[in-house]
Amino acid sequence: MIISRTPFRISFAGGGSDLAAYYNQEPGAVLSTAIDKHIYIAVKDHFEQTFRVSYSQTEIVEKADQIQHRIVRESLGMLGVVRGLEIVSMGDLPARTGLGSSSSFTVGLLHALHALQGSVASPETLAREACSIETDRLGEPIGKQDQYIAAYGGLQFIQFNADGTVFVDPVVCPAATRLELNRRLVAFFTGYTRDARDVLTKQQQNMAEKIPVMRRMCAIARELRDVLTTGRDLNVFGTLLHEAWEAKRSLNSAISNGLIDEYYERGIRAGALGGKLLGAGGGGFLLFFCEPHNQNRLRAELAELRELTFALDPQGSKIVYVAD
Repeated sequence: MIISRTPFRISFAGGGSDLAAYYNQEPGAVLSTAIDKHIYIAVKDHFEQTFRVSYSQTEIVEKADQIQHRIVRESLGMLGVVRGLEIVSMGDLPARTGLGSSSSFTVGLLHALHALQGSVASPETLAREACSIETDRLGEPIGKQDQYIAAYGGLQFIQFNADGTVFVDPVVCPAATRLELNRRLVAFFTGYTRDARDVLTKQQQNMAEKIPVMRRMCAIARELRDVLTTGRDLNVFGTLLHEAWEAKRSLNSAISNGLIDEYYERGIRAGALGGKLLGAGGGGFLLFFCEPHNQNRLRAELAELRELTFALDPQGSKIVYVAD
């Protein structure tokens, strides 16, 4: 048996610039971090030589190409797996909440399958293969940042180039800065889940008209990185996060809605300096940057929402258990 552990992520700014519709015209850039919430994938040989796949439902089929779960089916096909397996997934958080869970699942499954075959897969290999499965094989209208941050982990500045290459650069800053950033981040679950595909499909329409806004979002991602690496006042991070959210929500009416806007405005009035809805939009988790002395007021203001406590995670996907 092999068990992989792969982190979910928080993207601060630049989301959408990892879509080919944008980076084929201009380089994209995001600032993203892995967090200590994970998906676990267990893979083992199945005695009956069939495939048993357990996620929100359970499938038992004779052949890999009969599996209904598209990511599992394509991952097995990519790696040439034909013998029977049992595959079980368990996540710390629900899917479709803006934390990159689908790509974390893909990276974690590929990692476990490689290990079962006796090979060591690098973060670059895992991210590249996950992108190939999700965008090339399955035609999902998604970008590349989720696969890369899931594979590499840590706090990363990620750039997307027209030739398809991706540069992953760790954000080098003092440990005290990372800890203080973490201390000023507060997240709440809006109670809504959404399908990112619908939002991202709309976001890619008429991309030429959106390039100026997207360009500014990439610039904000760079400025956020610089706040962390140059020792500037960390509160600038919060105000830039607010600017990035205002820019993002202007791209597409499906990114936010009246209730999310109300939650956000209440958070700002309670003392948060900035924030954003995580992921493509439409639901999931709402993140705020709030100084510690204002956080109790923020929590009281949004008491009807469930808070997510988390820490930045320096590790990407890893194999956590191996048994013969």
